[in-house]
Amino acid sequence: METLQKWLKFKYMRFIEIINKKKYTLISIFLFLYVIINLFDGERGLVSYYEKQKILDQFLHEKESLIFQLNSVEKENSLLTGSIDLDYLETLYRKKFMVGKTNEKIYIK
Repeated sequence: METLQKWLKFKYMRFIEIINKKKYTLISIFLFLYVIINLFDGERGLVSYYEKQKILDQFLHEKESLIFQLNSVEKENSLLTGSIDLDYLETLYRKKFMVGKTNEKIYIK
């Protein structure tokens, strides 16, 4: 039993000696790994950056489509207020009530 304890103590001491000799190398390896992992992953990492760029592009595209819809609604509103555009009213009347002239062909989408 005593020899087993000496042998374990010797193995343990050898491990401690190796750690003491390579202390700076091990610390630098762990710091390097920490920096690399945080560079690619994490909330401010490279992967997160590309995901946020993708979301930003989607929002910009959505903003452009909403601006286009707003402009079209404002244009339709301007045709109905102030001086009334009879051609536009006729177009609305035909679209809503599906009315046409006698020899006119009406196509419904």
